[in-house]
Amino acid sequence: MTEIELANQAIRGDDDAFLQLMLLHQKALYRTALAYLKNEEEALEAVQEVTFRAYEKMKTLRMPEYAKTWLIRIMMNYCHDVLQKKKRFVVDEDVVHVKGISDDFTYLEVEEALSHLSEKDRQLVYMKYLHDIKIKDIANMTSTPEGTVKTRLYKAIKLLRAFFEERGEGRRV
Repeated sequence: MTEIELANQAIRGDDDAFLQLMLLHQKALYRTALAYLKNEEEALEAVQEVTFRAYEKMKTLRMPEYAKTWLIRIMMNYCHDVLQKKKRFVVDEDVVHVKGISDDFTYLEVEEALSHLSEKDRQLVYMKYLHDIKIKDIANMTSTPEGTVKTRLYKAIKLLRAFFEERGEGRRV
């Protein structure tokens, strides 16, 4: 059964089709949550919460061919809300032990570079390069013209390159 057929059946209330659809996109949702929240436990909790939210709102999905994009957007919104709530608390970073981050310094460097982008640009980079979502689909999902999405992605990549070049790490982004 194709993804579109699964989505159509899930929209009609088929719980098994919904479960199969979630299993199909589970890794993409987890990667998105981990990229935003940078903590394995919180990422797993995010996947559970988004699964619940998607189940409640499945009937509102208008275009079944964009089921993955729809789910990722729910995840990004959820993660954004979690991060906003975290900002309200003062945290002593020397005391906090971050779980789930490996000793891979490249990962940390990329995360640091991404933190210099605006929230909207970071979301675009995640959608395009982490999830390989087509520019056309990103444009539809964000209600933004394709040309604007391309321009913002170009500028974001340019900023990332400048960040690495400034640090003397002239890697290709």
